Amino acid sequence: MPRRLFGTAGIRMKYPGEFDAVLAYRLGLAAAKVVDGRGEAYVVHDTRTTGPLLTLAFMSGLMAGGVSAGYVGVAPTPVAAYAASRLGGSLGASVTASHNPPEYNGLKLYDSEGYEFTRDLEERVEELVETAEPGDWRVAKGFFHAEEAVSKYIGEMVSRLEPSRVKARPRVLVDPANGATYMVTPTVLRMLGARVVTVNSNPDGFFPGRSPEPRKDVLEPLLPFYRAASPDLILAHDGDGDRLAVLDPRAGFVRQDRLIAFYAALLLRERKGTVIVSIDTGRVVDVVAERLGGRVERYRLGKTHERLKQLGASNVVLAAEPWKLIDPRWGPWVDGVWQAALVTKTLIEEGKPLATLLDELGIPDYPWDRRSYLLEPTSLRDKVYEELVEELKRALGEPAKVLSIDGMRYEYDDGSWVLVRKSGTEPKLRVYSEAETRDRLREIVETVDKLVKNAVERHGGKIVEVTIG
Repeated sequence: MPRRLFGTAGIRMKYPGEFDAVLAYRLGLAAAKVVDGRGEAYVVHDTRTTGPLLTLAFMSGLMAGGVSAGYVGVAPTPVAAYAASRLGGSLGASVTASHNPPEYNGLKLYDSEGYEFTRDLEERVEELVETAEPGDWRVAKGFFHAEEAVSKYIGEMVSRLEPSRVKARPRVLVDPANGATYMVTPTVLRMLGARVVTVNSNPDGFFPGRSPEPRKDVLEPLLPFYRAASPDLILAHDGDGDRLAVLDPRAGFVRQDRLIAFYAALLLRERKGTVIVSIDTGRVVDVVAERLGGRVERYRLGKTHERLKQLGASNVVLAAEPWKLIDPRWGPWVDGVWQAALVTKTLIEEGKPLATLLDELGIPDYPWDRRSYLLEPTSLRDKVYEELVEELKRALGEPAKVLSIDGMRYEYDDGSWVLVRKSGTEPKLRVYSEAETRDRLREIVETVDKLVKNAVERHGGKIVEVTIG
Protein backbone atom coordinates (compact mmCIF):
# COMPACT_ATOMS: atom_id res chain seq x y z
CA MET A 1 0.00 0.00 0.00
CA PRO A 2 1.67 3.30 -1.08
CA ARG A 3 2.16 5.99 1.51
CA ARG A 4 -0.55 8.68 1.45
CA LEU A 5 1.18 12.01 0.83
CA PHE A 6 -1.31 14.28 -0.95
CA GLY A 7 -4.16 15.97 0.86
CA THR A 8 -6.85 18.38 -0.29
CA ALA A 9 -4.38 20.57 -2.19
CA GLY A 10 -0.93 19.08 -2.60
CA ILE A 11 1.43 17.84 0.10
CA ARG A 12 1.80 19.64 3.45
CA MET A 13 3.88 18.19 6.26
CA LYS A 14 6.09 19.29 9.12
CA TYR A 15 9.82 19.61 8.53
CA PRO A 16 11.90 17.56 9.24
CA GLY A 17 9.87 14.87 11.01
CA GLU A 18 7.46 14.25 8.12
CA PHE A 19 8.96 16.03 5.10
CA ASP A 20 12.69 16.23 4.52
CA ALA A 21 15.23 16.48 1.70
CA VAL A 22 15.27 12.72 1.12
CA LEU A 23 11.52 12.65 0.54
CA ALA A 24 11.77 15.76 -1.65
CA TYR A 25 14.43 14.03 -3.78
CA ARG A 26 12.29 10.91 -4.12
CA LEU A 27 9.29 13.05 -5.07
CA GLY A 28 11.43 14.58 -7.82
CA LEU A 29 12.30 11.12 -9.12
CA ALA A 30 8.64 10.09 -9.03
CA ALA A 31 7.46 13.26 -10.79
CA ALA A 32 10.10 12.74 -13.50
CA LYS A 33 8.80 9.21 -14.01
CA VAL A 34 5.22 10.47 -14.33
CA VAL A 35 6.24 12.74 -17.24
CA ASP A 36 8.32 9.92 -18.78
CA GLY A 37 11.64 11.58 -17.99
CA ARG A 38 11.24 14.27 -20.61
CA GLY A 39 11.02 18.01 -21.04
CA GLU A 40 11.61 20.87 -18.66
CA ALA A 41 10.20 21.54 -15.21
CA TYR A 42 9.72 25.00 -13.72
CA VAL A 43 10.05 25.10 -9.94
CA VAL A 44 9.14 27.91 -7.54
CA HIS A 45 9.12 28.06 -3.76
CA ASP A 46 7.62 30.37 -1.16
CA THR A 47 9.55 32.24 1.53
CA ARG A 48 9.77 29.45 4.12
CA THR A 49 13.25 28.91 5.50
CA THR A 50 13.25 25.28 4.32
CA GLY A 51 12.25 26.29 0.78
CA PRO A 52 15.72 26.37 -0.84
CA LEU A 53 16.77 23.08 0.78
CA LEU A 54 13.68 21.15 -0.29
CA THR A 55 13.49 22.82 -3.70
CA LEU A 56 17.06 21.87 -4.63
CA ALA A 57 16.52 18.33 -3.35
CA PHE A 58 13.34 18.00 -5.41
CA MET A 59 15.09 19.39 -8.49
CA SER A 60 17.94 16.91 -7.99
CA GLY A 61 15.38 14.12 -8.23
CA LEU A 62 13.96 15.63 -11.40
CA MET A 63 17.40 15.86 -13.01
CA ALA A 64 18.33 12.32 -11.96
CA GLY A 65 15.09 11.18 -13.56
CA GLY A 66 15.82 12.83 -16.91
CA VAL A 67 13.97 16.14 -16.61
CA SER A 68 15.72 19.50 -17.05
CA ALA A 69 15.05 21.56 -13.92
CA GLY A 70 14.38 25.30 -14.18
CA TYR A 71 14.80 27.26 -10.96
CA VAL A 72 12.42 30.22 -10.82
CA GLY A 73 13.13 31.05 -7.19
CA VAL A 74 10.77 32.70 -4.69
CA ALA A 75 7.52 33.28 -6.58
CA PRO A 76 3.77 32.74 -6.17
CA THR A 77 2.57 29.19 -6.78
CA PRO A 78 0.52 30.26 -9.85
CA VAL A 79 3.79 31.12 -11.61
CA ALA A 80 4.68 27.41 -11.64
CA ALA A 81 1.42 26.57 -13.42
CA TYR A 82 1.82 29.53 -15.77
CA ALA A 83 5.39 28.55 -16.68
CA ALA A 84 4.46 24.94 -17.41
CA SER A 85 1.58 26.08 -19.62
CA ARG A 86 3.04 29.11 -21.40
CA LEU A 87 6.75 28.27 -21.56
CA GLY A 88 6.37 24.74 -22.86
CA GLY A 89 7.27 22.83 -19.73
CA SER A 90 6.33 19.23 -19.08
CA LEU A 91 5.85 20.02 -15.39
CA GLY A 92 5.36 22.90 -12.95
CA ALA A 93 6.07 22.61 -9.24
CA SER A 94 5.77 24.78 -6.16
CA VAL A 95 7.53 23.89 -2.93
CA THR A 96 5.11 25.38 -0.43
CA ALA A 97 2.76 24.62 2.44
CA SER A 98 0.43 27.43 1.35
CA HIS A 99 -1.27 28.92 4.44
CA ASN A 100 0.07 26.40 6.96
CA PRO A 101 2.37 27.55 9.79
CA PRO A 102 6.10 28.10 9.05
CA GLU A 103 7.27 24.71 10.35
CA TYR A 104 5.37 23.04 7.48
CA ASN A 105 6.42 22.68 3.87
CA GLY A 106 5.10 20.72 0.93
CA LEU A 107 4.59 20.44 -2.81
CA LYS A 108 2.05 21.26 -5.51
CA LEU A 109 2.45 19.81 -9.01
CA TYR A 110 1.07 21.02 -12.37
CA ASP A 111 0.89 19.34 -15.76
CA SER A 112 1.93 20.82 -19.10
CA GLU A 113 -1.46 22.54 -19.54
CA GLY A 114 -1.26 24.24 -16.15
CA TYR A 115 -3.74 21.97 -14.37
CA GLU A 116 -2.88 21.00 -10.82
CA PHE A 117 -2.29 17.26 -10.68
CA THR A 118 -5.51 15.27 -10.55
CA ARG A 119 -6.00 12.53 -7.99
CA ASP A 120 -4.93 9.78 -10.39
CA LEU A 121 -1.62 11.55 -11.04
CA GLU A 122 -1.12 12.18 -7.32
CA GLU A 123 -1.70 8.48 -6.66
CA ARG A 124 0.79 7.63 -9.40
CA VAL A 125 3.42 9.81 -7.69
CA GLU A 126 2.68 8.14 -4.34
CA GLU A 127 3.12 4.71 -5.93
CA LEU A 128 6.49 5.66 -7.39
CA VAL A 129 8.03 7.47 -4.41
CA GLU A 130 9.42 4.31 -2.82
CA THR A 131 10.44 2.55 -6.03
CA ALA A 132 11.63 5.20 -8.51
CA GLU A 133 15.39 5.14 -9.04
CA PRO A 134 17.81 7.43 -10.90
CA GLY A 135 18.26 6.58 -14.56
CA ASP A 136 21.51 5.79 -16.29
CA TRP A 137 24.07 8.61 -16.06
CA ARG A 138 23.46 9.36 -19.72
CA VAL A 139 19.84 10.38 -19.10
CA ALA A 140 20.59 12.81 -16.28
CA LYS A 141 19.67 16.37 -17.21
CA GLY A 142 20.80 19.80 -16.10
CA PHE A 143 19.82 22.83 -14.07
CA PHE A 144 18.91 26.23 -15.52
CA HIS A 145 17.80 29.58 -14.13
CA ALA A 146 14.27 30.57 -15.10
CA GLU A 147 13.62 33.86 -13.31
CA GLU A 148 12.15 35.29 -16.51
CA ALA A 149 8.99 33.26 -15.82
CA VAL A 150 7.98 35.87 -13.24
CA SER A 151 8.39 38.87 -15.53
CA LYS A 152 6.52 37.08 -18.34
CA TYR A 153 3.71 36.21 -15.92
CA ILE A 154 3.43 39.81 -14.76
CA GLY A 155 3.60 41.24 -18.28
CA GLU A 156 0.94 38.97 -19.73
CA MET A 157 -1.40 39.46 -16.78
CA VAL A 158 -1.21 43.25 -17.01
CA SER A 159 -1.73 43.11 -20.77
CA ARG A 160 -4.85 40.95 -20.43
CA LEU A 161 -6.39 42.99 -17.62
CA GLU A 162 -5.55 46.50 -18.78
CA PRO A 163 -8.53 48.68 -17.72
CA SER A 164 -10.83 49.70 -20.56
CA ARG A 165 -11.42 53.07 -18.87
CA VAL A 166 -10.13 54.90 -15.81
CA LYS A 167 -12.73 56.36 -13.46
CA ALA A 168 -10.54 56.20 -10.36
CA ARG A 169 -7.07 55.28 -9.21
CA PRO A 170 -7.91 53.46 -5.98
CA ARG A 171 -5.50 53.32 -3.07
CA VAL A 172 -5.00 49.58 -2.52
CA LEU A 173 -3.33 48.13 0.57
CA VAL A 174 -1.68 44.76 -0.11
CA ASP A 175 -0.69 42.41 2.73
CA PRO A 176 1.32 39.44 1.33
CA ALA A 177 1.90 37.97 4.84
CA ASN A 178 5.69 38.09 4.18
CA GLY A 179 5.05 35.43 1.56
CA ALA A 180 5.72 34.74 -2.10
CA THR A 181 3.56 37.56 -3.53
CA TYR A 182 5.59 40.25 -1.75
CA MET A 183 6.79 41.76 -5.04
CA VAL A 184 4.46 40.38 -7.70
CA THR A 185 1.02 41.59 -6.59
CA PRO A 186 2.11 45.17 -5.78
CA THR A 187 3.88 45.37 -9.16
CA VAL A 188 0.85 44.13 -11.11
CA LEU A 189 -1.55 46.51 -9.37
CA ARG A 190 0.72 49.51 -9.86
CA MET A 191 1.06 48.68 -13.56
CA LEU A 192 -2.74 48.52 -13.82
CA GLY A 193 -2.97 52.05 -12.40
CA ALA A 194 -3.68 51.59 -8.69
CA ARG A 195 -1.88 53.45 -5.92
CA VAL A 196 -0.42 50.65 -3.82
CA VAL A 197 0.59 50.58 -0.16
CA THR A 198 2.17 47.42 1.25
CA VAL A 199 2.44 45.92 4.74
CA ASN A 200 4.13 42.65 5.74
CA SER A 201 5.79 42.81 2.34
CA ASN A 202 9.37 41.85 3.17
CA PRO A 203 9.93 38.15 2.40
CA ASP A 204 10.26 36.24 5.66
CA GLY A 205 9.57 32.54 6.06
CA PHE A 206 8.72 32.91 9.73
CA PHE A 207 5.64 35.02 8.76
CA PRO A 208 6.26 37.52 11.58
CA GLY A 209 3.53 39.98 10.55
CA ARG A 210 0.54 37.65 10.80
CA SER A 211 -0.58 34.08 10.22
CA PRO A 212 -0.32 33.22 6.50
CA GLU A 213 -3.92 31.96 6.54
CA PRO A 214 -6.04 34.98 5.54
CA ARG A 215 -9.07 34.16 7.69
CA LYS A 216 -11.55 36.68 9.02
CA ASP A 217 -10.38 36.25 12.62
CA VAL A 218 -6.77 36.82 11.54
CA LEU A 219 -7.40 39.92 9.41
CA GLU A 220 -10.17 41.91 11.07
CA PRO A 221 -8.12 42.67 14.24
CA LEU A 222 -5.64 44.36 11.87
CA LEU A 223 -8.27 46.71 10.42
CA PRO A 224 -7.31 49.71 12.61
CA PHE A 225 -3.73 49.30 11.41
CA TYR A 226 -4.78 48.92 7.77
CA ARG A 227 -7.13 51.92 7.99
CA ALA A 228 -4.24 54.17 9.03
CA ALA A 229 -3.10 54.04 5.39
CA SER A 230 -6.54 55.36 4.22
CA PRO A 231 -7.01 52.59 1.62
CA ASP A 232 -9.99 52.16 -0.70
CA LEU A 233 -9.44 48.41 -0.76
CA ILE A 234 -7.49 45.89 1.34
CA LEU A 235 -6.10 42.68 -0.19
CA ALA A 236 -4.46 39.88 1.82
CA HIS A 237 -2.71 36.79 0.48
CA ASP A 238 -1.67 33.50 1.99
CA GLY A 239 1.93 32.27 2.00
CA ASP A 240 2.14 31.14 -1.63
CA GLY A 241 -0.34 33.44 -3.37
CA ASP A 242 -3.07 31.12 -4.57
CA ARG A 243 -5.48 32.56 -1.96
CA LEU A 244 -6.85 36.07 -1.65
CA ALA A 245 -8.97 37.66 1.06
CA VAL A 246 -10.59 41.05 0.53
CA LEU A 247 -11.56 43.63 3.15
CA ASP A 248 -13.53 46.82 2.75
CA PRO A 249 -12.02 49.54 4.95
CA ARG A 250 -15.44 50.33 6.43
CA ALA A 251 -17.42 47.08 6.23
CA GLY A 252 -14.50 44.77 7.06
CA PHE A 253 -13.98 41.22 5.82
CA VAL A 254 -15.86 40.43 2.61
CA ARG A 255 -17.24 36.94 2.75
CA GLN A 256 -15.54 34.65 0.25
CA ASP A 257 -18.82 33.42 -1.21
CA ARG A 258 -19.84 36.99 -2.05
CA LEU A 259 -16.54 37.40 -3.87
CA ILE A 260 -17.16 34.23 -5.88
CA ALA A 261 -20.61 35.58 -6.77
CA PHE A 262 -18.96 38.89 -7.72
CA TYR A 263 -16.53 37.11 -10.07
CA ALA A 264 -19.43 35.12 -11.52
CA ALA A 265 -21.38 38.33 -12.15
CA LEU A 266 -18.40 39.82 -14.01
CA LEU A 267 -17.63 36.74 -16.11
CA LEU A 268 -21.22 35.75 -16.92
CA ARG A 269 -21.54 39.08 -18.72
CA GLU A 270 -19.13 37.73 -21.32
CA ARG A 271 -20.52 34.23 -21.79
CA LYS A 272 -22.89 31.74 -20.20
CA GLY A 273 -21.92 28.35 -18.88
CA THR A 274 -21.20 26.29 -15.80
CA VAL A 275 -19.96 27.78 -12.56
CA ILE A 276 -18.06 25.11 -10.60
CA VAL A 277 -17.79 25.72 -6.87
CA SER A 278 -16.61 23.67 -3.93
CA ILE A 279 -18.96 21.92 -1.54
CA ASP A 280 -18.51 24.60 1.16
CA THR A 281 -19.86 27.55 -0.84
CA GLY A 282 -23.14 29.27 0.01
CA ARG A 283 -26.39 30.08 -1.74
CA VAL A 284 -25.36 33.56 -2.83
CA VAL A 285 -23.40 31.97 -5.69
CA ASP A 286 -26.50 30.08 -6.84
CA VAL A 287 -28.70 33.18 -6.58
CA VAL A 288 -26.39 35.37 -8.68
CA ALA A 289 -25.32 32.76 -11.23
CA GLU A 290 -28.84 31.55 -11.95
CA ARG A 291 -30.12 35.13 -12.29
CA LEU A 292 -27.48 35.75 -14.95
CA GLY A 293 -28.01 32.52 -16.88
CA GLY A 294 -25.30 30.35 -15.34
CA ARG A 295 -25.55 26.85 -13.90
CA VAL A 296 -23.92 26.01 -10.56
CA GLU A 297 -22.28 22.65 -9.92
CA ARG A 298 -20.63 21.72 -6.61
CA TYR A 299 -17.53 19.57 -6.38
CA ARG A 300 -14.88 18.38 -3.92
CA LEU A 301 -12.95 21.04 -2.02
CA GLY A 302 -9.47 21.51 -3.50
CA LYS A 303 -10.37 19.52 -6.63
CA THR A 304 -12.49 21.93 -8.68
CA HIS A 305 -9.72 21.85 -11.31
CA GLU A 306 -10.52 18.18 -11.90
CA ARG A 307 -14.12 18.97 -12.81
CA LEU A 308 -12.94 21.86 -14.99
CA LYS A 309 -10.71 19.43 -16.88
CA GLN A 310 -13.55 16.93 -17.27
CA LEU A 311 -16.02 19.50 -18.64
CA GLY A 312 -13.49 21.44 -20.72
CA ALA A 313 -12.38 25.00 -20.05
CA SER A 314 -14.50 26.37 -22.91
CA ASN A 315 -17.66 25.13 -21.16
CA VAL A 316 -16.87 26.60 -17.75
CA VAL A 317 -17.21 30.26 -16.79
CA LEU A 318 -15.20 29.89 -13.59
CA ALA A 319 -14.22 27.39 -10.96
CA ALA A 320 -13.88 28.58 -7.40
CA GLU A 321 -13.79 27.82 -3.72
CA PRO A 322 -13.43 30.18 -0.77
CA TRP A 323 -10.29 32.32 -1.22
CA LYS A 324 -9.52 30.69 -4.59
CA LEU A 325 -10.48 31.42 -8.19
CA ILE A 326 -9.79 29.68 -11.49
CA ASP A 327 -10.59 31.97 -14.44
CA PRO A 328 -10.33 29.80 -17.60
CA ARG A 329 -9.69 32.91 -19.69
CA TRP A 330 -6.31 33.14 -17.93
CA GLY A 331 -5.54 29.50 -17.23
CA PRO A 332 -6.81 26.36 -15.47
CA TRP A 333 -4.97 27.07 -12.23
CA VAL A 334 -5.96 28.81 -8.99
CA ASP A 335 -4.47 32.30 -8.99
CA GLY A 336 -4.72 34.79 -6.11
CA VAL A 337 -2.68 37.41 -7.98
CA TRP A 338 -5.14 37.30 -10.89
CA GLN A 339 -7.97 37.73 -8.38
CA ALA A 340 -6.29 40.79 -6.90
CA ALA A 341 -5.79 42.25 -10.37
CA LEU A 342 -9.37 41.51 -11.44
CA VAL A 343 -10.88 43.23 -8.40
CA THR A 344 -8.55 46.21 -8.76
CA LYS A 345 -9.25 46.54 -12.48
CA THR A 346 -13.00 46.64 -11.75
CA LEU A 347 -12.59 49.42 -9.17
CA ILE A 348 -10.46 51.42 -11.60
CA GLU A 349 -13.08 51.08 -14.34
CA GLU A 350 -16.14 51.67 -12.16
CA GLY A 351 -14.78 54.32 -9.81
CA LYS A 352 -16.77 52.93 -6.87
CA PRO A 353 -15.92 51.09 -3.63
CA LEU A 354 -16.25 47.31 -3.72
CA ALA A 355 -19.02 47.36 -1.11
CA THR A 356 -21.07 49.62 -3.38
CA LEU A 357 -20.48 47.38 -6.39
CA LEU A 358 -21.57 44.30 -4.47
CA ASP A 359 -24.82 46.00 -3.52
CA GLU A 360 -25.44 47.32 -7.05
CA LEU A 361 -24.89 43.85 -8.50
CA GLY A 362 -27.48 42.45 -6.09
CA ILE A 363 -25.11 40.11 -4.26
CA PRO A 364 -26.79 39.28 -0.92
CA ASP A 365 -24.86 38.76 2.30
CA TYR A 366 -26.42 35.83 4.15
CA PRO A 367 -25.41 35.18 7.78
CA TRP A 368 -22.64 32.57 7.83
CA ASP A 369 -20.13 30.82 10.04
CA ARG A 370 -16.94 28.86 9.32
CA ARG A 371 -15.06 27.23 12.17
CA SER A 372 -12.39 24.59 12.68
CA TYR A 373 -11.88 22.38 15.72
CA LEU A 374 -8.44 21.07 16.67
CA LEU A 375 -8.93 18.10 18.98
CA GLU A 376 -6.57 16.25 21.28
CA PRO A 377 -5.66 13.54 20.68
CA THR A 378 -5.81 14.19 16.93
CA SER A 379 -6.94 10.60 16.36
CA LEU A 380 -10.23 11.61 18.00
CA ARG A 381 -11.25 13.65 14.96
CA ASP A 382 -12.53 10.70 12.94
CA LYS A 383 -14.71 9.40 15.79
CA VAL A 384 -16.21 12.83 16.46
CA TYR A 385 -16.85 13.33 12.76
CA GLU A 386 -18.74 10.03 12.43
CA GLU A 387 -20.89 10.76 15.47
CA LEU A 388 -21.57 14.33 14.38
CA VAL A 389 -22.78 13.44 10.88
CA GLU A 390 -25.09 10.84 12.40
CA GLU A 391 -26.51 13.28 14.97
CA LEU A 392 -27.11 15.95 12.32
CA LYS A 393 -29.56 13.71 10.49
CA ARG A 394 -32.06 14.76 13.18
CA ALA A 395 -30.68 17.56 15.35
CA LEU A 396 -31.64 20.49 13.09
CA GLY A 397 -34.75 19.08 11.49
CA GLU A 398 -35.25 16.81 8.49
CA PRO A 399 -32.78 17.73 5.70
CA ALA A 400 -34.36 18.41 2.32
CA LYS A 401 -31.12 17.39 0.58
CA VAL A 402 -27.89 15.67 1.59
CA LEU A 403 -24.64 15.99 -0.37
CA SER A 404 -21.80 13.57 0.37
CA ILE A 405 -19.32 14.77 -2.26
CA ASP A 406 -16.79 15.81 0.37
CA GLY A 407 -17.88 15.40 3.97
CA MET A 408 -21.63 15.67 4.65
CA ARG A 409 -23.69 18.71 3.71
CA TYR A 410 -27.27 18.93 5.02
CA GLU A 411 -29.58 21.40 3.26
CA TYR A 412 -32.94 22.47 4.71
CA ASP A 413 -36.19 23.82 3.29
CA ASP A 414 -35.65 27.24 4.87
CA GLY A 415 -32.49 27.80 2.79
CA SER A 416 -30.06 27.02 5.60
CA TRP A 417 -27.33 24.39 5.38
CA VAL A 418 -24.45 22.93 7.38
CA LEU A 419 -21.37 21.06 6.13
CA VAL A 420 -19.10 18.88 8.26
CA ARG A 421 -15.83 17.62 6.82
CA LYS A 422 -12.37 16.49 7.83
CA SER A 423 -9.62 18.86 6.74
CA GLY A 424 -7.33 17.44 4.08
CA THR A 425 -4.43 19.69 5.07
CA GLU A 426 -4.51 19.79 8.88
CA PRO A 427 -5.79 17.46 11.65
CA LYS A 428 -8.92 19.56 12.10
CA LEU A 429 -12.67 19.11 11.94
CA ARG A 430 -14.30 21.79 9.75
CA VAL A 431 -17.88 23.02 10.14
CA TYR A 432 -19.45 25.48 7.69
CA SER A 433 -22.98 26.86 7.97
CA GLU A 434 -25.29 29.49 6.51
CA ALA A 435 -28.88 30.64 6.98
CA GLU A 436 -31.20 33.38 5.81
CA THR A 437 -31.69 34.67 9.38
CA ARG A 438 -29.27 35.20 12.23
CA ASP A 439 -31.54 33.31 14.62
CA ARG A 440 -31.43 30.18 12.46
CA LEU A 441 -27.66 30.48 12.05
CA ARG A 442 -27.25 30.83 15.81
CA GLU A 443 -29.32 27.68 16.31
CA ILE A 444 -27.11 25.75 13.86
CA VAL A 445 -23.82 26.96 15.35
CA GLU A 446 -24.84 26.38 18.96
CA THR A 447 -26.28 22.93 18.20
CA VAL A 448 -23.18 21.76 16.33
CA ASP A 449 -20.84 23.21 18.92
CA LYS A 450 -22.68 21.38 21.70
CA LEU A 451 -22.63 18.10 19.76
CA VAL A 452 -18.89 18.40 19.16
CA LYS A 453 -18.16 19.18 22.84
CA ASN A 454 -20.34 16.30 24.04
CA ALA A 455 -18.64 13.84 21.67
CA VAL A 456 -15.17 14.99 22.71
CA GLU A 457 -16.05 14.62 26.41
CA ARG A 458 -17.48 11.13 25.88
CA HIS A 459 -14.15 10.01 24.46
CA GLY A 460 -12.06 11.69 27.13
CA GLY A 461 -10.45 14.20 24.79
CA LYS A 462 -10.35 17.97 24.67
CA ILE A 463 -10.79 20.82 22.22
CA VAL A 464 -7.41 22.53 21.90
CA GLU A 465 -8.43 25.34 19.56
CA VAL A 466 -11.42 26.72 17.67
CA THR A 467 -10.65 29.06 14.77
CA ILE A 468 -13.37 31.11 13.09
CA GLY A 469 -13.50 32.50 9.55
